[in-house]
Amino acid sequence: MNLAIVCLVIFLIAVVMTMTGRGGGNFYVLVLVVAGAGMHQAAASAQFILMLSAFAGMLIFQKNKMVDWKLALVIDPPTDIMAFVGGYYSSYASNVALKLTLAGLLMLAGILMLINVKERPISETKKFGYWHRTFQNHHYVVNLWYTIPITAFAGLAAGAVGISCGSFKIPLMVMLCGIPMGIAVGTSSAMVAATAIMGFAGHATQGHFEPAWAVPLAITGVIGGLIGGKFAIKTDPGKLKKIFAWTTIAAALFMAANALVAK
Repeated sequence: MNLAIVCLVIFLIAVVMTMTGRGGGNFYVLVLVVAGAGMHQAAASAQFILMLSAFAGMLIFQKNKMVDWKLALVIDPPTDIMAFVGGYYSSYASNVALKLTLAGLLMLAGILMLINVKERPISETKKFGYWHRTFQNHHYVVNLWYTIPITAFAGLAAGAVGISCGSFKIPLMVMLCGIPMGIAVGTSSAMVAATAIMGFAGHATQGHFEPAWAVPLAITGVIGGLIGGKFAIKTDPGKLKKIFAWTTIAAALFMAANALVAK
């Protein structure tokens, strides 16, 4: 596939995914695989694009005070550490295994996005492991017993296949922690960037990074991230939820078919 066409597709993905706090790594990997890249190289390039485009979007969200940094610093480190582990040890998995893993994660992400996520307060509890947090006049309670293990496992799988966990973190923050959607989207953008950095580092140490394609794609991703961040300030992410859900499920089916054909 022509590099210019791939750049255009990556740009469009970066715009719409940044709008909802998702990295879009699942689609980046899919596009790169279709373009002819091997799964390991596609995952490394996707993480590189992710870390730069998500950082660009995060700048816009931070300017509008939508990033809860304390929340990110508490729940994101397990994801980042395990993303590095997943990226580093991905060399021990075959292309087919990684593709099927990605297909499963995409299917799960699509189903999660179809769930009717409602912002709701969590009952006031003083039990150990429940963190009470107030940010921008919003109060929520983070259930660390659920949040930490889930984010750690998601980080391991995401680092291996080149995605960011944004599709999992937003439902997690909204459904389990009662975090308002706007803050969840902004905070997710910061966490997506951090997870992508660690996943990319794991892949890069194994020689999976090919800058000739990744650098121009990342530049278009950054531009898309900046534009998507600005659109997010004025757009209700919930309106795009079903579209992203069905396209993610379609991507899962395509990746699974691609993996089975490659056998």
